[in-house]
Amino acid sequence: MELWYTENHTEHVRFSLKVKEQLCSKQSDFQHVAVLESIEFGRILTLDGYLMVTEKDEFIYHDMIVHVPMATNLDIKKVLVIGAGDGGTIRELTRYKSIELIDMVEIDSVVVDVCKEFLPQTACSLDDPRVHIYYEDGLKFVRRKVNEYDLILVDSTDPFGPGEGLFTKEFYGNCYNALNDKGILVNQHESTYYDEYVEAMKRAHQRIKETFPIAKVYQAHIPTYPSGHWLFGYASKHYDPLADLQEEKWNELGIKTKYYNTKLHVGSFALPNYVKEQLNEQE
Repeated sequence: MELWYTENHTEHVRFSLKVKEQLCSKQSDFQHVAVLESIEFGRILTLDGYLMVTEKDEFIYHDMIVHVPMATNLDIKKVLVIGAGDGGTIRELTRYKSIELIDMVEIDSVVVDVCKEFLPQTACSLDDPRVHIYYEDGLKFVRRKVNEYDLILVDSTDPFGPGEGLFTKEFYGNCYNALNDKGILVNQHESTYYDEYVEAMKRAHQRIKETFPIAKVYQAHIPTYPSGHWLFGYASKHYDPLADLQEEKWNELGIKTKYYNTKLHVGSFALPNYVKEQLNEQE
């Protein structure tokens, strides 16, 4: 008997992976959490049936959400990460000795526990002494913070279920207030390839543009995410990700990455025309 994991990317498109076995299946107070052992992509984490992380391609997402803002401002000391229960974003942040504090807000402790047990590849740095984990709603947490962080990373699920509130104008406004006067915000920005994702992405981008003086979008190729073409939102009160890129200084750090490099950093902001049209940013 063959076992297959299948995710509906749209009503008419399905993505499937052949699976050896299911390693974990738990129902938390918020969602169903599962880990499967796939043949091609290694272990995969799913939440409510939606694929979040695979061992084979997780480095692409985590490289791009972390190193783009870090290479733009190497003086970042205090970071807030919202979501990121798999730990991959935290792993990349802890590679910077200059970072002094990482607050991680994850609504579901079951996700963290499961990843520590079954996905040590991504969860390997969650016990770093600079990391403080808060199990609560990221919306409520950030509302209490003012002028506190150099960088906020919104490593959320898609804009429905537990992650829905992390795509609202109120949330981006609260992030603005929680950042200091040179702060940077990066969020996973969905895809524009399938119609189901376009409106959510456009709304999020418009809300961020209304909140931050600098708001741009960059891209990465992530094979297991819907369409493979994934976007990130970059926003800041001060730093432009291209004009302020600290290319030489970042390369001098000698951080070994599998996807990110400073040439790719620049190129990732060069968007296809159809995406620019959707974002209303045709030159």
